Amino acid sequence: MSSRDPSLSLPEPPSELLALSEQLCTRIVKAIEADGFLSFDAYMSMALYEPGLGYYVNGLHKFGASGDFVTAPEQGRLFARSLARQIDELGAELDEDWTLLELGAGSGALARDLLQSLDAAPARYLILEPSAALRAVQQETLSALDEQLQARVEWIATPPEEDFEGVVLANEVLDALPVRAFEIGEQQVLERGVELRQGQLQWTSRPAGPRLVEAVKALQASLSAPLPVGYRSEINLDLAAWLETVTRPLARGLALMIDYGYPRREYYHPDRSEGTLVCHYRHRAHFDPFVWPGLTDLSSFVDFTAVAEAGADAGLDVLGFSSQAGFLLSLGIQDALASARDEREHLALAGEIKRLTLPAEMGEKFKVIALGRGLDLPLRGFSLMDQLARL
Repeated sequence: MSSRDPSLSLPEPPSELLALSEQLCTRIVKAIEADGFLSFDAYMSMALYEPGLGYYVNGLHKFGASGDFVTAPEQGRLFARSLARQIDELGAELDEDWTLLELGAGSGALARDLLQSLDAAPARYLILEPSAALRAVQQETLSALDEQLQARVEWIATPPEEDFEGVVLANEVLDALPVRAFEIGEQQVLERGVELRQGQLQWTSRPAGPRLVEAVKALQASLSAPLPVGYRSEINLDLAAWLETVTRPLARGLALMIDYGYPRREYYHPDRSEGTLVCHYRHRAHFDPFVWPGLTDLSSFVDFTAVAEAGADAGLDVLGFSSQAGFLLSLGIQDALASARDEREHLALAGEIKRLTLPAEMGEKFKVIALGRGLDLPLRGFSLMDQLARL
């Protein structure tokens, strides 16, 4: 029932996984039949988060060499060790019972390595993870910690009610938030969505509703020139509400968001006329979001200008913006080479640093934005390369 471009050289899933995807497709089709049209953000939400079947909640392995993609923490431990330097700098300014809240901890590798790398661990390390399957993966990963550190970790399904001082950390979370898909038509803005045609899930479009029309109108007003007819892209209409919700308990401290994306002028560049949606399946990137729903990761690049605006709306100050390379080099990731015990370890560390910082790898594609509340201190992670002017 899912669509598949025959030109995609993707390995066929085993029959039991195809059956899972078919179950999800059945639910998607029912949602389409209710209106004849399913908005793309609704489709993306079902494909990723439908209870028991969505990509992030169905219990299938996602991360590392045997999964569908490798995040920075799975490259090794240097990412977390560098990040720990920034967090330690902030922790020294906060109450001793400060809290670290990680949003969507993935495999748990970042939480494990951060807790082992921080000079002073937080009093509480909260992991906001609604997926029971991912909680189990994270709990297994964190079982490597000593009992004292394990006792600081707590899993929560919703943001905490009580205020805290500390850090909110989101590594590769923003890209998985469902987005609306739109197209600039000759007479009006069109919303792109999903329909069932000849037994296959397919793109379709219809005139956009008032909320999307106003959002695209405001977007166009912020660009140097109008988007041309036929231009297609994405926009997250719920980003401000989401960011306000997850940072509301932060009475004083820092929210660090790390993800792949662009400032708005680059995100909506005329040459990027087919949007930024990307799919991952078994370490293969492709651009058909209707291939094997539930088995394929869907994501959209992040408009970091929108993140900065949402932060301001939530009462946060934009304290820094940089490429991942600039951020990690500012924090001295390269210093690890001096501690190599032999040539083999030196080569391994050098390879890890290259993957995290080279422009052709993760260094430029990934960005870091820092949003603060009640802080008045320079952040070391932006000392070499602060690109706030790009926003």
